[in-house]
Amino acid sequence: MLDSVNMKATVTKEEFKKQSKKLEKELETLPQRIKEAKVPVIILFEGWGAAGKGGIISDLILNFDPRGFKVFSTAEPTEAEKRRPPMWRHWQNLPEQGLMSILDRSWYQDVSIARVEEDLSDAENLRRMNNINTFERQLTDNGYLVLKFFLHISQKEQKARFDKLEEDKNTAWRVTEKDRWRNKHYNLYYRVWDEMLEYTNTPNAPWHVVCSNDSQAALLSIYRTVVDAVAEVIEDKKQGLSISSAKGIPAPKPFNTVHTPLLSEVTLEDKTITDEKYKRELARLQKKLNALHYKLYRRKVPVIVAYEGWDAAGKGGNIKRISAALDPRGYEVIPIAAPTKPELNRHYLWRFWTKIPKTGHIAIFDRTWYGRVMVERIEGFCTENDWKRAYQEINEFEKELTDWGAVVVKFWIHIDKDEQLRRFTDRQNTPEKQWKITDEDWRNREKWPQYEVAVNDMLQKTSTEFAPWHIIESQDKKYARIKALKILIKAIEDAL
Repeated sequence: MLDSVNMKATVTKEEFKKQSKKLEKELETLPQRIKEAKVPVIILFEGWGAAGKGGIISDLILNFDPRGFKVFSTAEPTEAEKRRPPMWRHWQNLPEQGLMSILDRSWYQDVSIARVEEDLSDAENLRRMNNINTFERQLTDNGYLVLKFFLHISQKEQKARFDKLEEDKNTAWRVTEKDRWRNKHYNLYYRVWDEMLEYTNTPNAPWHVVCSNDSQAALLSIYRTVVDAVAEVIEDKKQGLSISSAKGIPAPKPFNTVHTPLLSEVTLEDKTITDEKYKRELARLQKKLNALHYKLYRRKVPVIVAYEGWDAAGKGGNIKRISAALDPRGYEVIPIAAPTKPELNRHYLWRFWTKIPKTGHIAIFDRTWYGRVMVERIEGFCTENDWKRAYQEINEFEKELTDWGAVVVKFWIHIDKDEQLRRFTDRQNTPEKQWKITDEDWRNREKWPQYEVAVNDMLQKTSTEFAPWHIIESQDKKYARIKALKILIKAIEDAL
């Protein structure tokens, strides 16, 4: 891509003044238009050192209401950030609907500079670029506008700018030995940047490569692109179109799934355990899990346990028996309720990405991202396109976690309708248990057939080799606890 850039693009001062005045007026209206349309916007800038990213960002945001955007500067990952998936830190900065994030460098540092200066294999680099393409497609499919600018200058121009900065004692600090080394090895970085640009130049989030030898010509080009792109995405939204649907982009290839029985095929009656055997097995398995927890920490292996199931199926008791075996400093139980306003105003996976555990730690989710294809589907909290697309997005999410090294264990805690009624009635008639039963539980029960269809779809479409579903028969809660412990222990042992 870099070879095709017009490196001689220039503009006269008079022409710049004329064009920029008109464009700046349009830019001034963008924050309000974005807010009214509820479109979240990400504008990111990559490029060579001394290419002018800081100056262009400053000029751009001067046109915006400061309440409508945040600027983020992406530095090298901290030690804490390195203990989570590479994309984790970038999910943190997603804007809410109607707001903008302006990024001075971005996730592309992880597949460009890192490729030259870190011990990053070609295979790992390719995996990261695939994750980036997936990330950007998921964002744009969910209504985001992702604008990507690469500021391009020649090796000669870069050297001249470094020299000029060093001539002034007030700006000399901005030029480091690393900057000089990069300029000296310009051709090496050129190849890496070019490969990255080619591979991540997707229809959902194309690159806009701008020659910034002439800063005014570059600024006009960026102004025009921002104005036109925002107008286009707002018009598409009025018509109910995502970027993918507007451009006719085909859906990604679905993942292979493993066989999982339908709920109606699961036998519940004979899944029981005696009290004596339960006590013996519980003590043995908790002791084993406790020892494994320390091995996980030493080996820095993260574990994510996801619980879904019928209301009153016994998720809480099941979680309690697992967490009782763990060092409290190394795990967290994360209850998932209805999303808050900030969560609703972002990509639905944002609130789960922000809760991913660091290496060596365990996160236990009491309900999960699968709400998208169950309660949100049934209650109409998202569109049909949203929940149908979510199966692929969830599989991609879990694949990224397991590629990172996480153990992902998913439980569906299963009972039949009669057993649920018995437990609901018991809760309602027992004062110390009444807090556990709500009107919503009864409303959900009336929709049991709809939920069963949704659960079966979920099990069939998201049980993968890297993150299979485990159906836990819970007519006998004690049996269910022992089975879940055994499955979790086996998954950890396999990973270790």
